[in-house]
Amino acid sequence: MGVDGTLEYISDLLSNVKKKKKKKQIQTVALKIRMDCEGCARKVKKVLSGVKGAKSVDVDLKQQKATVTGYVEAKKVLAAAKSTKKKVELWPYVPYNLVANPYVAQAYDKKAPPNHVRKVPDTATVTETTVDDRYTNMFSDENPNACSIM
Repeated sequence: MGVDGTLEYISDLLSNVKKKKKKKQIQTVALKIRMDCEGCARKVKKVLSGVKGAKSVDVDLKQQKATVTGYVEAKKVLAAAKSTKKKVELWPYVPYNLVANPYVAQAYDKKAPPNHVRKVPDTATVTETTVDDRYTNMFSDENPNACSIM
């Protein structure tokens, strides 16, 4: 096998790599959809079932949640759900033990299901205010005008 054979072999390998398509992976897309009645839930389920690649659709009226499982993309599912003229967003809640600071103001939501909080970035932290600093300095040992009750 000479140089010509080697070049031919390499070009065959490269051409085969280009022809292969990536196989889509099964995904689960959860949406928060405002639904008032069983009719709304049926309408949402019918529309989401029509999305190409959707294998199963679960609608939970109590939690206002729709879950689509299959070979789908989140953008396409979201677009299909918005076509129902309902208020739609990706499911914003996660279990509270997965969030670094579940008690920060951005994470707490009264409408969240039990044991869930809003998904917030890890950069959202508890910040001290100037009021907290003032009280801290009032009782500090380094402050000559501090409270001397103790």
